[in-house]
Amino acid sequence: MDIAKDKASIEAILFISGEPIPISKLMKKLNMKDREYVEGLIENLSKDYRDRGSSIEIIRAVEDRYTMQVRNEYSLLTADFAPKSEIRGGVLKTLAIIAYKQPLKKSDLVKYRGSQCYEHVKILVEAGLLDAEPCGKTKILKTTSKFSEIYGLESSTPTEIRKFMESIIK
Repeated sequence: MDIAKDKASIEAILFISGEPIPISKLMKKLNMKDREYVEGLIENLSKDYRDRGSSIEIIRAVEDRYTMQVRNEYSLLTADFAPKSEIRGGVLKTLAIIAYKQPLKKSDLVKYRGSQCYEHVKILVEAGLLDAEPCGKTKILKTTSKFSEIYGLESSTPTEIRKFMESIIK
């Protein structure tokens, strides 16, 4: 067991993936059986980044997934260099409203965003960022765990998402 090599392997996978990786997938790829050992390596690697004041952090996202990302305080600085999202403009505004006010009735969303939100919701559901559950004549809209993963959130609860969004606005 070579701890330095194991840490470097995990770091390489998290760096190149661009999305949260389940710990089970890391263990399988690296042929490791001891979950506590792998979690310890990830925590140690994360501590290395913190201790040197890096702009990069490793976080535990939802469902035992880990990701490497830019710290929030550097996100505005790096935004112009990040890959462009296919979700922009009005669709992104619609997503922000749903994320902040969730669970939200689709009929209430129409009051905020107008009839264009029907197409926006369709795009967001197809992208896997929203769930739209039938409720009478309308639907209840909520963000998915994929939404939480993309934004590096440890939880997908509405309260935690709302706190995250409020921290961005401040």
